[in-house]
Amino acid sequence: MNDVSTVRAAPAVLPKPNDPCWCGSGSKYKKCHRGADTVEARKRGPEAPSRGIRPGVISPMRTVPPSIPRPDYAVSGRPARIFPPSEVKSPDVIARMRRACKAAAEVMAATAAHIRPGITTDELDAIAHEEYVRRGGYPSPLNYHGFPKSICTSVNEVICHGIPDNRALEDGDIVNLDITIYLDGVHGDTNATYAVGTIDSENERLIHVTRECLMAGIEAVKPGLPINVIGRAIEAHATKNGMGVVRAYCGHGIGERFHTALQIPHHFDPQAKTIMEPGMTFTIEPMITLGHWQHRVWDDGWTAVTADGKRTAQFEHTLLVTDQGAEILTVA
Repeated sequence: MNDVSTVRAAPAVLPKPNDPCWCGSGSKYKKCHRGADTVEARKRGPEAPSRGIRPGVISPMRTVPPSIPRPDYAVSGRPARIFPPSEVKSPDVIARMRRACKAAAEVMAATAAHIRPGITTDELDAIAHEEYVRRGGYPSPLNYHGFPKSICTSVNEVICHGIPDNRALEDGDIVNLDITIYLDGVHGDTNATYAVGTIDSENERLIHVTRECLMAGIEAVKPGLPINVIGRAIEAHATKNGMGVVRAYCGHGIGERFHTALQIPHHFDPQAKTIMEPGMTFTIEPMITLGHWQHRVWDDGWTAVTADGKRTAQFEHTLLVTDQGAEILTVA
């Protein structure tokens, strides 16, 4: 799950054509989101056909047994803005993260086994919730900044932070499951995109290239190098394949906090100069699109979709920087 501090949504009053775009890209509005905003406004017109994913009914927040330890935000919804003095983890924290990340991978596999046409994303959330609890873990997304569910389910053009609801998955959809568990006082975070039934070759290629982008980013991890080499590798592979890289959301430091101050851009950002050191733990989770990289956010404040309505996929692992490169922690 991405750090919500990076979310940008279109304002109620849009910029003038030559003003900077509201998304923060640095481009003029007329060259960036103006066209997408105009298209979206037309879609909302009374004669416009209903297309794409639409919000469904969200069931009540699920409960976690009181015996299960929980993070500081579980009741209030507000995580403490206290970050570790160093992103390098102690051997004890790393050992606990290996257990938590293994559990996250297990929850992912158990939940993904139920993906099929006709199942609702809320049913997938219920399955994952029980899998978290079965392992003595707390669903990290649950009530994080008020998020109402235990996983994120992002379908088709939804980039990330999709809220599970009563919409049934359809043959030809693609769906991303974002799973994070709080176990032994630390978080383990992973996500993956799956086909629902039979998908076309374009969507198969999107999923394949997105997985390759994740692996390219992981292979770029080397102690002594700046964080921005990760985004450089991901962006190069996506561009070579004619795909876009979402810029508004990024990977993040993780451990005893769900999100630390460390951010991992998935495009080349010359300002991302933090030097990787053995013992650091963070996520890489590129969001790759069939169209532009720009995004919109629904009125729920969470669901991020591509501005042009084209499909997007995502894969994520939690990593440990080693003396040689990276160890993937989120494996069963």
